[in-house]
Amino acid sequence: MIVRNWDSPSLVHSFRYRSAVPSDGASLWRLVQAAGTLELNSAYFYLLFATDFGRTCLIAEEAGEVVGAVIGYHPPEQADTAFVWQVGLLPRLQGQGLGVWLLQRWIALPANRSCRWVTATVADDNAASQALFRRFAQQSNTQCHVQAHFTADLFPVGHPPEPLYRVGPIERTVSPTETEGEPEAPEAPQLATATAPAAGATNPI
Repeated sequence: MIVRNWDSPSLVHSFRYRSAVPSDGASLWRLVQAAGTLELNSAYFYLLFATDFGRTCLIAEEAGEVVGAVIGYHPPEQADTAFVWQVGLLPRLQGQGLGVWLLQRWIALPANRSCRWVTATVADDNAASQALFRRFAQQSNTQCHVQAHFTADLFPVGHPPEPLYRVGPIERTVSPTETEGEPEAPEAPQLATATAPAAGATNPI
């Protein structure tokens, strides 16, 4: 995918998108560590997600380097919903509105194509992620609903509340050209190629 930031015409990125595979676990851990904007979990956590939930996780590569990712899964008993655990980019790619593009490519993964809702919990003090999901809703021509979810008393240590952001319903259309040549298993990851402008955003990703 060629992503151009029209506010900075000289800024062009060539991204390769695919679902995650077990060998991406270490790369996801390093990406989150380098991003500097996300809570770093254990290396085992990222290995587990890349292995058991790889089909619902997106990897963005540039010149063979993992530069961005969306880590997510389908909540039990919510087949039409895709939950975002973490979304991030390397520091050099932040602040360019590319977070929305990651979410758009993530929801287009074969495993997510039946999902009409995207959810995430966002801390009250995380203005960047709040803006990201509202922008994603705007770009998807739908609504972003916010409701109480994880209150501060549910955390074992001091932590701000994390309301649930629910984006949708999202209209889903799949054309023959979108599915052509796309595999069903993470061992043969999805590749995506397209040309589109990057939407401007007021968030670091």
